[in-house]
Amino acid sequence: MAGNSKSTEAGRRPSSALRAPSPRERGEGEDIAIVGGGIIGICAAAFLAEAGLDVTVFDRTGICEETSSGNAAAFAFSDVLPLAHKGMIRQLPKWLADPLGPLSIPPTYLPKLLPWLFRFWRAGAPAKYEASLATQAGMMRLAEAEWMGLLDRSGTRPMLREDGSLELYESEAEFRAALPGWAARERFGIGFRHVDGEGLAALQPGLSPRFVKGTFVPGWKTVADPKLLGKAVWAYAEAKGARFETALVDRIAADQDGAALTLADGTIRRARRLVVAAGAWSHLLARQLGDRIPLETERGYNTTLPNGAFDVKRQLIFSGHGFVITPLDTGLRVGGAVELGGIERPPNFSRSKALLQKAQQFLPGLDPSGGREWMGFRPSLPDSVPVIGNAPGARSVVYAFGHGHLGLTQAAATGRLIRELVLGQTPSVDLAPFSPQRF
Repeated sequence: MAGNSKSTEAGRRPSSALRAPSPRERGEGEDIAIVGGGIIGICAAAFLAEAGLDVTVFDRTGICEETSSGNAAAFAFSDVLPLAHKGMIRQLPKWLADPLGPLSIPPTYLPKLLPWLFRFWRAGAPAKYEASLATQAGMMRLAEAEWMGLLDRSGTRPMLREDGSLELYESEAEFRAALPGWAARERFGIGFRHVDGEGLAALQPGLSPRFVKGTFVPGWKTVADPKLLGKAVWAYAEAKGARFETALVDRIAADQDGAALTLADGTIRRARRLVVAAGAWSHLLARQLGDRIPLETERGYNTTLPNGAFDVKRQLIFSGHGFVITPLDTGLRVGGAVELGGIERPPNFSRSKALLQKAQQFLPGLDPSGGREWMGFRPSLPDSVPVIGNAPGARSVVYAFGHGHLGLTQAAATGRLIRELVLGQTPSVDLAPFSPQRF
């Protein structure tokens, strides 16, 4: 894909007679270079800049302009069940039979995808369930604490919505099938309550009567708009001295003195430490260092309707259909579904239209007009756990990618962990489950 290598700089730190010149000012390159201006790279930049490090973020389009701009806006701190344990394997045959269902795989892409699907199937083994659950639960506890702190420090707390979420079921059988997952959440102190009848109608008036039960999670949070939040957190990082350059990074390399980035215009930039947080493209950069990480791309679709399309009180989760509806300050977002199709195929917006048609059935009276369609790339690993850690053969490089559906949710925790890795501090959680070498 094309990239713009024209560089821009803003937000330089004030000079100080008491501050030693940074590596950049001495002509030695950056202290820290981050590849990727999505929410993971933004939060990493904020945490590193808070520590007084010289940070430059490189991205081909801009800050929070790609996948991080169009997600479902959830801080899904209670979403601790790895995807492989959510019944997806059992649902695969039914979903794949529907070309516009919750999951699709273009037939021509299936041969390339088979090794990833095999790893995904293995990740769902019962023997791995407790370890995966504990890893996610620990990461979510850290994520919630770090996000609340970062929202306060960056002045973005007013963008937080604490209305909870409502997961909906169309039958008693579907509800009963979900109960083991709720029991697992309960073991980790996650609060919820099951509702039906008038309780369900009170939480979301105007629902179709096809929904017989629901589960309300009061601690579930959303944000006013993920793109606006990302840009606001970046403004805070910039005020702390972080810089941004619009540039496509073609290649990376590392040696005993640090790392080097080759930009699309041939310019080579050096850094003492390099953070790879380029989302769905990260594994391609990691491969240049000899690390083969089985990242696959979930192509997610949505349509954002104008405000007033329907009075949705809180995020609605239609797990049996693989999508959610989120009220934002900027509209009503209807999105989700998964298309495992890589990063090169053109978007199939018939999937967005299919989600919107379902939303009309589920919320009679929904006005579907005037929507904006969108597709983004979720970087997903088979075990639903991101890669966070030093590159095995290049200690100057830190990997931070593969968060799947949870990039926004886990971004602040990842930023904290990256800062700890760069500064040589003891990590806030055990990083062994996140190791780049676990595959």
